[in-house]
Amino acid sequence: MKLSIGIVGLPNVGKSTLFTILTKQNVTVANYPFATIDPNVGVVPVPDERLEVLTTLSSSKKMIPAVVEFYDIAGLVKGAYKGEGLGNQFLANIRECKAIVQVLRCFKDADIIHVEETTDPVRDLDIILTELIFKDLDTVTKRLEKCEKDVRTGDKKAQHDAEVLRAVKTALEGGNLSKVFAHESIVKELSLLTAKEQIFLLNGEEEDVPLELKEKIAELGGQYLTMNLGLADDVSPIIVKAYEALHLISFLTTGEDETRAWTIERGAKAPEAAGAIHTDFEHKFIRAEVVNYKKLVEAGGWNQAKQKGWLRLEGKEYVVEDGDVMVIRHG
Repeated sequence: MKLSIGIVGLPNVGKSTLFTILTKQNVTVANYPFATIDPNVGVVPVPDERLEVLTTLSSSKKMIPAVVEFYDIAGLVKGAYKGEGLGNQFLANIRECKAIVQVLRCFKDADIIHVEETTDPVRDLDIILTELIFKDLDTVTKRLEKCEKDVRTGDKKAQHDAEVLRAVKTALEGGNLSKVFAHESIVKELSLLTAKEQIFLLNGEEEDVPLELKEKIAELGGQYLTMNLGLADDVSPIIVKAYEALHLISFLTTGEDETRAWTIERGAKAPEAAGAIHTDFEHKFIRAEVVNYKKLVEAGGWNQAKQKGWLRLEGKEYVVEDGDVMVIRHG
C-alpha cells in the first residue's frame, strides 16, 4: 500500500522545516511566501525497530522498511480555491494523498513574517478548512450536475451517487467536513480533500497552544501533536500518528534475501496482506504460515518456532495482526 501524506498550511508556518527534518533533504526554506513553488516529494522510512532485530536473526542481505511519501506543498492563502496565490496548483497536489498534515503556527516570532500579519492558529485553521471546503464544493457541484443528467436516463448508480452528493453538498455548505461520507464510492472517486484524515501539527511549545484550538480540533474529530519544529530533530511521532489515524499496521517477512515491512489496513485478512506483496498473490492465495514477532525472536528463528509449535497455518479468513511475521503460500 502506498501511503502518501500532504503537508499543508499558510506560508511561513513551518511546513518546509518539517519536510526537511522528515526527509533530511535540502528544500528551500525562506522567510517569504511561496518559497516552495513545486511540491517537494520525500520518501520517509517508517521507524520500526523490529526490522533490525529480524535482519540480524535471519542474516538478511537487505532490510526494507515500510515508507511514507510526504508532499510539501506551496503555502495556502485566502482564496486559493478560486486561484489566489498558487491556488488550484496547491489543491490538486494533495488530492491523491491519503491524509493531510496541517501545520499550524502557534509560536510567536516578530522576525518571521506571517501572511495574515498576526499569529492566530485558530484563525489560520479556519482559513485552511474554508479553502478545502470551497474546493470540494466546486468538485461536488460539478459532479452532481452530471449525475442529475444521468439520473434522467434511469441510471440507478447515478441516482445513488446524486443522493450522496446532495448530502455532501449540504454538509460542506454548513461548514462541515465530508469525512462521514468517506466510505461512499463516489466520494472515494472524487478524492475529496475534506474526506481525508486530518492530522494537526501545532508548531510551538505547549504553552503557546490556545485551548480554543484544541477544542476546535476535537470537534473536527482530528488528532494533533504539539512540537517545536525549530528545535526538533526527530519527527517520527508524526508517522506513528498517521498510522493511527489511517488505521494502518505492518506485517513482516524475513529470510536470507531480505527482511521487509509491509503496510496494510487494520482488519485486513491474509489474502489482502498477500496482495500487498504482489497483486497475483491475493487471488492465488492458499495459506499463510504465521508467527508473532516476539515469539519468533524468543524462539531464535523460524525452524525453532516451528519446533515449539508457535508457527500457525492460517487460511483466507485470518485477520492479520500488527507484527505478524508471515510466509505466504500461493498457487
